[in-house]
Amino acid sequence: MKAYVGSTNPVKVAATAAVLRRVYGAGVIVEPISVDSGVPVQPWGNGETLCGALNRARAARRMDGAELGVGFEGGLLEVQGHVFTCAWCAVVHRDGVMGMAGGESVLLPPSVAAAVRAGAELGPAMDVLTGLHNTKQKGGAIGALTDGQLDRQSAYEHLLTLALARLLTPGHYET
Repeated sequence: MKAYVGSTNPVKVAATAAVLRRVYGAGVIVEPISVDSGVPVQPWGNGETLCGALNRARAARRMDGAELGVGFEGGLLEVQGHVFTCAWCAVVHRDGVMGMAGGESVLLPPSVAAAVRAGAELGPAMDVLTGLHNTKQKGGAIGALTDGQLDRQSAYEHLLTLALARLLTPGHYET
């Protein structure tokens, strides 16, 4: 199987490779491809964030030889005056079957919430908070805010596994 990931972010590529090789075997080939998400650099809300993941998965699936296209998009949610992370994953199989999953929300600290409300992107705002560089291509906000107990890759592995549900158990989704 050949799968394309609609991103060159090493965290998204590693999560895809880990899950697809666990599910489909060691022979899975995973290729990153830079694509446009079609949403703002910092998406807000589940709708916008899911749209970005779907756009990435569809663009990745259109690559020559791709059996599966995978798209991840990280975003932000405001709920009851608090700002949380959110993330979505979409997969598109060559036969047109599509799977989606979202979740992995964590409450942002007040300084980061203020920065993203003012227009900052989450990754750089987390860099300022932590003093680290390029956290979004490493442990992400999840890693920094859980003191390394979880990280962005493990969160994305969960999301991809959930997004594959429709492909793994198609009988449950037939109407």
